[in-house]
Amino acid sequence: MSKKAKVMMSIAAAIIIAMMSKAFIFDEAVKGYLVIFFFIGAGLAALRLFINGMIRKMKGKHIGVKVVFFAALLSVGIPFQSWFRTDVLFAMSKAFIFPSITVMVASVVLMTIVYGIIYQRVNVSYLQEEHAG
Repeated sequence: MSKKAKVMMSIAAAIIIAMMSKAFIFDEAVKGYLVIFFFIGAGLAALRLFINGMIRKMKGKHIGVKVVFFAALLSVGIPFQSWFRTDVLFAMSKAFIFPSITVMVASVVLMTIVYGIIYQRVNVSYLQEEHAG
């Protein structure tokens, strides 16, 4: 793992731990939202890595396959984004938005790095088993 990844992971983890600890210690009303937005961020990180992997696999494919792939992504992504923005973010108390979004962004950064490390370790062990046998 690079030094930059370690620093980013440390900062993201510190932000998440600090904000969630403060919310739970002082029994703030935002604590439920912080947990939910942490898991939303973790899901977005997994989705980001999955989509990036799928895009890498698109190299060399016919243009029609690429167009259908991105059309499918947009047909799912745009309505979900619109729903999330209008029915979730705009419906929240203004005091909850900043801490929730901060935890979500930090979670995306942290979990992207963590999922990347897990993927590398699983991939390396799989390749070692494949070449050993």
